[in-house]
Amino acid sequence: MAGNGIENTDGDFSFSAAAARDALPRITTEKGAKSVDVCHDDTASRVNFQTIDELHSLQKKRSAPTTPRKEGGGLVMGTSGPTTPSSRDTMLQSVSASLASLTRETGPKLIKGDPTSAAKVAHVPHTPTSVPAADVSDSGLKFTHILHNLSPAELYEQAIKYEKGSFITSNGALATLSGAKTGRSPKDKRVVKDETTAAELWWGKGSPNIEMDEQTFLVNRERAVDYLNSLDKVFVNDQFLNWDPENRIKVRIVSARAYHSLFMHNMCIRPTPQELENFGTPDFTIYNAGKFPCNRYTHYMTSSTSVDINLGRREMVILGTQYAGEMKKGLFGVMHYLMPKRKILSLHSGCNMGKEGDVALFFGLSGTGKTTLSTDHNRYLIGDDEHCWSNAGVSNIEGGCYAKCIDLSREKEPDIWNAIKFGTVLENVVFDEHTREVDYNDKSVTENTRAAYPIEYIPNSKIPCVGPHPKNVILLACDAFGVLPPISKLNLAQTMYHFISGYTALVAGTEEGVKEPRATFSACFGAAFIMLHPTKYAAMLAEKMQAQGATGWLVNTGWSGGSYGSGSRIKLAYTRKIIDAIHSGSLLNATYQKTEIFGLEIPNEVEGVPSEILEPMNAWEDKEAYKDTLLKLAGLFRNNFETFTSHKIGDDGKLTEEILAAGPNF
Repeated sequence: MAGNGIENTDGDFSFSAAAARDALPRITTEKGAKSVDVCHDDTASRVNFQTIDELHSLQKKRSAPTTPRKEGGGLVMGTSGPTTPSSRDTMLQSVSASLASLTRETGPKLIKGDPTSAAKVAHVPHTPTSVPAADVSDSGLKFTHILHNLSPAELYEQAIKYEKGSFITSNGALATLSGAKTGRSPKDKRVVKDETTAAELWWGKGSPNIEMDEQTFLVNRERAVDYLNSLDKVFVNDQFLNWDPENRIKVRIVSARAYHSLFMHNMCIRPTPQELENFGTPDFTIYNAGKFPCNRYTHYMTSSTSVDINLGRREMVILGTQYAGEMKKGLFGVMHYLMPKRKILSLHSGCNMGKEGDVALFFGLSGTGKTTLSTDHNRYLIGDDEHCWSNAGVSNIEGGCYAKCIDLSREKEPDIWNAIKFGTVLENVVFDEHTREVDYNDKSVTENTRAAYPIEYIPNSKIPCVGPHPKNVILLACDAFGVLPPISKLNLAQTMYHFISGYTALVAGTEEGVKEPRATFSACFGAAFIMLHPTKYAAMLAEKMQAQGATGWLVNTGWSGGSYGSGSRIKLAYTRKIIDAIHSGSLLNATYQKTEIFGLEIPNEVEGVPSEILEPMNAWEDKEAYKDTLLKLAGLFRNNFETFTSHKIGDDGKLTEEILAAGPNF
């Protein structure tokens, strides 16, 4: 993060930081990262501050309080459940192996709990498994205190006492700051390309996977581990992913901030004391050294931020960003790789279940209404964002929710509003200095304000977060062009086509220079996180839908009677009626007609919805303008899909041809 300038001995600013950067030779790498054009729904623009103090001043409405703060007092450490001496030693040995540096013969000396007890705990021996070997450095002579699976209350204490910018708000949540990065950094994400991943992963045009080699990953890993080992204490979370007990993944998160530890405590599945005691070696480990930058002169680096995934070593390294969402989405990407190997489909979707056990999946990009429509007081919430579909049914990957907070109100989103309480992490929000009441409309720090809370905080959540096979797969699109029907029934090929396309539209005015609706596509409704080629996920989706008799639907939550600016947005009440008709099964018995160009089947009648808006052309006064706009959108779909046409599914590629035929025909 740049300062305002460099001060000389006379107190004047001799030259700006920006000028200093411009004076340096351009950083080049032997193997530079390619530019990727992918839809990212939570990437934030540069925040409007230049120093850490300026950032902290934005967090509170008025100046800092004058009440003196009491310093001192010892650390209060603990764990989420009782552990026996043997289980403690096993855990410390496992953490020691995780934190082993490649430049030392042994791992760090680890002590669990209160630093004042350091002299009472013996050193845990560790036999290295990595090379090269080297002499023990000074960092190997110190003790590192491991704060293992602390409770939310303990993490509150740690954050408030030691992390500037951490406060308790009036609703009991922990407000904190993520630093200069208030959103993900997708162009700084790297995946190790080795013999295995070169053949398995999706690389090239349209792919979110930017390659790096094993050696560069180890350089960054060493930098992260050495930084963590240099600290007096680190936080370690041992948790699970996937509520399906047969296919859950054990993850370990090593971090420097209580904020990050509490965030992952909420977002991952929390083990019972017995499960924690028998946790063993993790399946995947995150080293979050986000407070420390990467070396920009290292190969493949293009900034001081680097988020690196090594699927062979089952490790992830974070440098140069403290945005907690990098951990959540990084693990989601790992699940997109691991689960298909078990013939389990990983999905970026919402999921709910009716009282009769009927499950629905909701796919949609930002602004399509996925969260609003999947949250239904008459149905149980299985999850809001990440799921698996196995031979046993669906299961939530996570143990919590990561909700957007901008413009949040009790009236519009009562469940999210009420979930923001003690234990919840509030990222980058602004609050009143005196009352600590949060102003959710304030964008002073960023528009990407977030709340992370356990899924149990939602009253109608289904615990455990599992359900039977879905009956309905609902693809949501906010069509600002106004030419897609409010509801369409899809065959399997059409479901695959629109799933791969992942379409929505930005409206004019959302970005500078956008004068008319702009189509946005994100493969599988989550291109930033998928690892394999999109057609592989689509084929798995179609296979499971066919086996379970599920029905695909395309729901337009956007405009009708014209494009944005001339038409009007489809009323939420109408969309809810459509969703209710899908859940009840009444739409399966409706009569249908087929539209032009896209060949979509639209019902002639939906209870509670005006019949004149079901056929888009009927709602347009200017029929020629409708046809021109429809052809324009169809062309955008076709151009986007050219990225995927070269990939063949099966030996003869017939399935690929079937998917292509399900697109617009003109």
